[in-house]
Amino acid sequence: MAVRDVVQAAAGVGGGGEYVEDVFSTYLYNGTGSAQTITNGIDLDGEGGLVWAKRRDSGTALHTLIDTVRGVNKQLFSSSTASEYSYPDTITAFNSNGFTLGSDTSTEFINANNALMASWTFRKAPKFFDVVTWTGNSTARTIAHSLGSVPGMIIVKRTDSTANWAVYHRGLTSANHSLLLNLTGAQDETGYFANTTPTDTVFSISSNSVVNASGGTYVAYLFAHDAGGFGDDGEQNVISCGSYTGTGAVGNEVTLGFEPQWLLVKSSSLGENWWLVDVMRGMPVQNYTGAKGIRPNTDSAEATPFGLYPTATGFVLADGGGAINENNATYIYIAIRRPMKTPEAGTEVFTVDQFTAGQTAPSFISDFPVDMAWLRNTPSANTFLATRLLGAGVFKTNTTSAWGASPSFDFDYSDGWNSSTRDSAYYSWMFKRAPGFMDVVAYTGTGVAKTEAHNLGVAPEMMIVKDRDNGGVWGWSVYHKDIGNNYILQLEASNAKSGPSSSYWNSVTPSDSVFNLGDVRTNWSGTSYINYIFASCPGVSKVSSYTGTGANLNIDCGFSSGARFILIKRTDSTGDWYYWDSVRGISAGNDPYMLLNSTAAEVTSTDYIDPLASGFTVTASAPAALNASGGTYIFLAIA
Repeated sequence: MAVRDVVQAAAGVGGGGEYVEDVFSTYLYNGTGSAQTITNGIDLDGEGGLVWAKRRDSGTALHTLIDTVRGVNKQLFSSSTASEYSYPDTITAFNSNGFTLGSDTSTEFINANNALMASWTFRKAPKFFDVVTWTGNSTARTIAHSLGSVPGMIIVKRTDSTANWAVYHRGLTSANHSLLLNLTGAQDETGYFANTTPTDTVFSISSNSVVNASGGTYVAYLFAHDAGGFGDDGEQNVISCGSYTGTGAVGNEVTLGFEPQWLLVKSSSLGENWWLVDVMRGMPVQNYTGAKGIRPNTDSAEATPFGLYPTATGFVLADGGGAINENNATYIYIAIRRPMKTPEAGTEVFTVDQFTAGQTAPSFISDFPVDMAWLRNTPSANTFLATRLLGAGVFKTNTTSAWGASPSFDFDYSDGWNSSTRDSAYYSWMFKRAPGFMDVVAYTGTGVAKTEAHNLGVAPEMMIVKDRDNGGVWGWSVYHKDIGNNYILQLEASNAKSGPSSSYWNSVTPSDSVFNLGDVRTNWSGTSYINYIFASCPGVSKVSSYTGTGANLNIDCGFSSGARFILIKRTDSTGDWYYWDSVRGISAGNDPYMLLNSTAAEVTSTDYIDPLASGFTVTASAPAALNASGGTYIFLAIA
């Protein structure tokens, strides 16, 4: 797989509180063997924290952990009992927005030339993460911490001498039990943590040399559990340290109350590997055996050994293996929430890029992790739509065909997507999931009216649903608030709205936490679906409608610098799905458009829309499909 030079996982601005994006980042990059700065938005210089990095494509490269308390270039290795190792050119500086790598040429560490790297950065923050050091005295005692809540998991390593990595977790049988991060063994009553449950100010250690040898030096990494403290209201959880029981069956679901972006899992009752997975490297729903796991207890390269994927409220174990889901086995985990900030500008969540000759992967560049994208060339062609949540593969918006796997339609980047070679006739329209703007939900139909959870945070105003594995049966179903909860439009067709029927949305308008499904088209029993959900986000996006006049018609979206993207569909009569963007041109003259429901080539000789600071103008020269007097139209516009 190809990874661009530097790839960011968690980014975004907005809101008035603290957010998971402020304290955690998964960040993928290419090693260069030369000094480079990794900008992931995490303030390590002012707040402190930990960088954990691993080469993905090598079976001999070490997991490297470097924290701000011990200092730059001081490495620990999670698969090894070795003491702290000082190598001069690993992390040479902790910055206000990331960290700096030195000219490391070792293939075992974190910046070897052409190495495919993953890093996970944890910022010190109350109710999320803390780093503590001490000198041992061989006497059972307590160690103070600043987590501001009861730790859910604690990892301890002796730094001046060889020792195992001792792990406390609230999901183990008792506080006298522990695991070892560098080994596969089940929990054992080693007593490292003095059989005492930690508090919101201290944790206990025994006299054992693994955690408290006289004169020995130690570091502990503390992880919070369901402590709140984040989000606009300061009450949202962003990290959970829990446990579950395996079933041995596909579909075992663990509820967190949030959608995870990062998971560390270990069986506490079996001798199994630790597994670390994240959505940036891949936890696909469609090809669920493709979860890309890394084992902290080994130096092995990234592997795809099992099925595990996120839901809007937790994660699903999609196989019955001992690694994560042996029947009646017990497992512990750390889960970290996906990004949660509401965007303040359209450029944070949407962009259009034209392929550039010689471009290395990713083929199309963005300034954010891409969660959904479509691409097509401007001559006659299909429009291909792909989704991070489904993995490498595509739909066609102009047909009813099922999702199909395609390795080059991949999302193993955070500054773009796709790894195929194109030409300059190709463009891509890229979207990022964000509260108030867009969400993506995968679900399985039951044939019985039901609700599904989403994380949009506001009521969906437009939903685009597709059955993933029954192409040609139902096609695309589009909900829009202004045609109502008994009607649909079809993305692949020019038809007017269809309905009324309760079989689409169960005649219920979606809420800020769930959307409703009927009993057939959007919810056929046993059928897999994907739902792309949009809403009006002030200054960012507008989902609305208008009535045509046949004359110039100004559409006010509440923007300040006009719309960069416009999608329009007539609802009371036939009309194509027209779209424009500012990269190909939205001007006072001719504006190139294409159609989502057609392979027709781009049209460049018409002036159907004009720019407007607050939104856009539909011109008097627009056809009936866009501006017939008395006609009704829905649209999605992005600033």
